[in-house]
Amino acid sequence: MNKKKILITGANGLLGQKLISQLVAGKEFDVLASGRGPCRIPGDGFDYVSMDITNKAEVIEVFETQKPEIVIHGAAMTQVDDCELHREACYEANVMATENLLVGAQGCNSHFIFVSTDFIFSGDKGPLTEDEEASPVNYYGETKLLAEEKVKASGLKWAIARTVLVYGISHDMSRSNIILWVKKSLEEGKSIKVVNDQWRTPTLAEDLAAGCILIAQKEAQGVYNISGEDFLTPYDMAMMTADYFHLDKSLITKADSSTFTQPAKRPPKTGFIIDKAKKELGYQPKSFRTGIDILAKQIILARS
Repeated sequence: MNKKKILITGANGLLGQKLISQLVAGKEFDVLASGRGPCRIPGDGFDYVSMDITNKAEVIEVFETQKPEIVIHGAAMTQVDDCELHREACYEANVMATENLLVGAQGCNSHFIFVSTDFIFSGDKGPLTEDEEASPVNYYGETKLLAEEKVKASGLKWAIARTVLVYGISHDMSRSNIILWVKKSLEEGKSIKVVNDQWRTPTLAEDLAAGCILIAQKEAQGVYNISGEDFLTPYDMAMMTADYFHLDKSLITKADSSTFTQPAKRPPKTGFIIDKAKKELGYQPKSFRTGIDILAKQIILARS
């Protein structure tokens, strides 16, 4: 049986690494990883192509040569404050790059799966269903919403996987996240201030990857909320992390968002209701406590 070829953008990133390892293990697809510059993903069982998604000619050439039947587009400029301060770069990375990939995909009639964000919402209420009206409060959210609209108007078979506060460990431990930050700070005896007036449904990177793969397997179309289920503040997450690692919780102080000056506004309350993904895709995310446990084991493995 001919396996379908699946192209992953942003393969060197956190989500990309998790997608590649799960796809390779599943052996259901022909896996083509892509990223800017050389491959930084360990292991084998996949092909890799260097592709600058902001370069239209380069993108079209890859699609014409490789002819992927499915695309999972996870590459993006996601640092919210950088997006606010460097709007041209953000627009190019999040909107124009998506347009380029859509043109490439149209040439192959690929099933296009776009990874989006809770930051397309105002944060007035949460958790949210797929039908909620979008109204971003920062430039990052604006660009992701624009890209979503382009995906919907592409004429392709499309799906949008929206997610929230993705956390996990990349193979080289190059990225931090709230769990690692809290653990390191408390182990060093540092006091930390953590916001308790923002609500999210934090998502384990492995779960987001699994959700995207389910969309590909089922050839699902439309918008899906792919996140964790626990509705928590960063303060809750910090306390749970301290509990798990038996660290000193008295070093953690509650703070409200106004304590921190950041270039980009954050939506106060988002988080997702994931009933649709559970019912239609069979998506089952881990609890945040289980997520901490998984990261704890990965930290030991990464250091061994």
